[in-house]
Amino acid sequence: MSMIEVSNLVKQYKGAKAPSVDGVSFSVEKGEFFAFLGPNGAGKTTTISILTATLSKTSGKVKIAGFDIDSAARQVREKIGIIFQNPSLDPQLSAEENIRFHACLYGMCGYRPSFRLMPAAYRNKVMELAEIVGIEDAMFKPVKKLSGGMQRKLEIIRSLIHTPDVLFLDEPTQGLDAVSRRSLWEYIDETRGHFGTTVFLTTHYIDEAENVDKVCIINHGKIAAFSTPEEMKHSLLRQELILDAEDRAALTNELSALGLPFTVNGRIIVPYRESAQSLIARLQTRLTVLRIHEPTLEDAYVEFLNKTGREAA
Repeated sequence: MSMIEVSNLVKQYKGAKAPSVDGVSFSVEKGEFFAFLGPNGAGKTTTISILTATLSKTSGKVKIAGFDIDSAARQVREKIGIIFQNPSLDPQLSAEENIRFHACLYGMCGYRPSFRLMPAAYRNKVMELAEIVGIEDAMFKPVKKLSGGMQRKLEIIRSLIHTPDVLFLDEPTQGLDAVSRRSLWEYIDETRGHFGTTVFLTTHYIDEAENVDKVCIINHGKIAAFSTPEEMKHSLLRQELILDAEDRAALTNELSALGLPFTVNGRIIVPYRESAQSLIARLQTRLTVLRIHEPTLEDAYVEFLNKTGREAA
């Protein structure tokens, strides 16, 4: 089942010379971890705003969890959780009150005038999530007295409190420390495994997308690439063996005799596509250095933008 279906989506702002989103189409299956990447100004935030029913589209079709974004916007909002790039908290309320109103709006439970009067399931979930992101001691403080990082953690709790079918993450770890980032991703992985939650991620921390199921790159409002991370890495980059030997001349002669390309840049670098183990087994020269460099998704992403020359203005 496709949890997100986007067909020929267009968004053109009044007075703009070109659409911000220009004929975008893709789908995301139930339980998938999907990364929507691109440079600043590429159309990521506009797209995610349309998908979360917070911005109207110019044309095209969008369905979330089987509901049309135009005719069933209320049902769409009930099925999704959102961590927006920009803060959306009420600074006059306490941290817990922001969550309480959200939970009640989503029909998780009826409203009560204080935390202690709320149902136990709600209270337990709030404190469980607060512990995960590390703000359990700040839950009853006014939001305006919390640091930017703590407010970010609060938004994460609010988006997860009703266990959404689809979780939209727009730069979710911006402003978080390394420990909080790791705790958040561990919880999201656990949520996906337990509830089959579909996760839609936009981020400039490309390493956060390393283990996604699918990667979609948008640039200048158009889809520029769509594949798995492994397919993208293998299509753009090669793995490399980094070698050296006391008798470097013997090693380079042997590599040449085996027909293996290499460059010398401090160490001997041998790009390869076959099994590293079988390649190493063919070498007779005694090695003093042996390292395997595996390209990352970030390497492939940067290489893609460099090769296509399609960086956003």
